[in-house]
Amino acid sequence: MALDTEAVRLFVRAADMLNISAAGRELGLAPAVASARLAKLENALGADLLHRSTRKVSLSVQGAEFLPYAREILAQEDAALAALGRGQTVLTGTLRFAASSTFAQAFVVPVLPEFLAKHPALTLDLRLTDNPQDLIAGSFDLALRNTALEDTSLKGRKLADDERILVASPAYLEAYGMPERPADLAEHALIGFQGMAARSLHGPDGATGLFDPSAGRCPLIVDDGASQRIATVAGAGISANSLWNVHTELADGRLVRVLPEWEVADRSVLWLVYPKTTVLSAKVRALIDFLIARIGKAPPWRLAG
Repeated sequence: MALDTEAVRLFVRAADMLNISAAGRELGLAPAVASARLAKLENALGADLLHRSTRKVSLSVQGAEFLPYAREILAQEDAALAALGRGQTVLTGTLRFAASSTFAQAFVVPVLPEFLAKHPALTLDLRLTDNPQDLIAGSFDLALRNTALEDTSLKGRKLADDERILVASPAYLEAYGMPERPADLAEHALIGFQGMAARSLHGPDGATGLFDPSAGRCPLIVDDGASQRIATVAGAGISANSLWNVHTELADGRLVRVLPEWEVADRSVLWLVYPKTTVLSAKVRALIDFLIARIGKAPPWRLAG
């Protein structure tokens, strides 16, 4: 069965906007024509993709299931046209991007106006949370993850290294003392991060240790990096933090490195990831290239570290 790709494009925009008339106008179609074209697509598929009422439009269960495949169809078409030199030069549509809220607020959001000024016809749907999003189920085009890339259903490009260090506030260390070796951490309050496993520590001359909040005194567990940083500055304990999250506080003295001669063994990297089955569309490639150029080539946190 051959699908009308322009009808598929209309469906994707209608699903994003929850408005058939507005989606039609964006594509140069009158409301009646847009409704008829979507109805024809639904008849071809044998499924109701959208629920319509006089007040609103919503995705049906079948529409939600079809949506990621519809995006893939459009990406395949765009890639094929680009290979023939006939791809669109103006990026349009919506790009759904999921990212760590703490990292994105500090480094991604401030540079987005520059990206959007270059692509004024593009809408960036940004979803921020420090809990990893399911790219496929959430119909995301791209996501930023600070982890080891172990999911075989994903592909990615490296944005930057994600070095972890142990830090505490001067006030906390004045009150409880500076640990001299990993074993001393058992006598300290350690701030835990939800879902984070214990981290191995590698020291001088091959010595090893462990940072494991679950094995000692852990008065606080958080689930986002900003809260972890704020709690550490406030003196709640010692935390294992990403360098990018605490570089400003290290530079101005609000935080101090703990066990500076010990390396936190961590395979985490800042990745820009996308579903392996997805053809890399022009808009996704544009955002990846932009973020690598503006952030990855000269990470701002390195300038202060």
